[in-house]
Amino acid sequence: MKTYIVIGGSRGIGNAIVNSLLSHSKVINISRNAPELTHPNLEHYDCDILTDDLPEIEAADGLVYCPGSINLKPIGRFKLDEFRDDYEINVIGAVKAIQTYLNIIKNSEDPSIVLFSTVAAKLGMPFHASVAAAKSGVEGLVKSLGAELATTLRINAIAPTVTNTDLASKLLRNDKMVENIKERHPMKKFLQPEDVAGMAEFLLSEKAGSISGQVFEMDCGIVSFKI
Repeated sequence: MKTYIVIGGSRGIGNAIVNSLLSHSKVINISRNAPELTHPNLEHYDCDILTDDLPEIEAADGLVYCPGSINLKPIGRFKLDEFRDDYEINVIGAVKAIQTYLNIIKNSEDPSIVLFSTVAAKLGMPFHASVAAAKSGVEGLVKSLGAELATTLRINAIAPTVTNTDLASKLLRNDKMVENIKERHPMKKFLQPEDVAGMAEFLLSEKAGSISGQVFEMDCGIVSFKI
């Protein structure tokens, strides 16, 4: 049975990934709050990725780093500290997790790391300056580490569009906003956490054994199509 470390698996996409992996693998979840489920394959550590030391783990086959932010406002209303905070949670936290667990993960037969970007890193969207800048850093990290570690492990990222999670609740807070979000996407839908979890599970698996350094846009057509 394989073992995967999930950072931030208590809610949203991270929680969906934990649930998806538990059917066939051991999951070590690291987050400030425990997931609202119990399972014999689940181990949890309370930890704040930015302020606490990460727990020592003896062996793992892969790492998924889920923490992120959606901080939307006009550029004139952003404080520099907000840019720094978004960069810290999206990029520095990922680097910290990778540096902490790289040596144990690379001992696996098929080690893999999955990070998260956003469609806003490719598609210019008003009020997304901070998160787009931070997630562009994540994409650069994936490309650089993919090359640096090409003979050691695989690293990829998923760039979802709007996903039905607590993090995006302000964008989906009433029926009119839900319909507007759907209409903006050529496929007339947005993502559910389970959709993204399926892609993460694939990228961790041996089926993706020849894929590294890639950013996969799960965009419901909003970046790819003009209809």
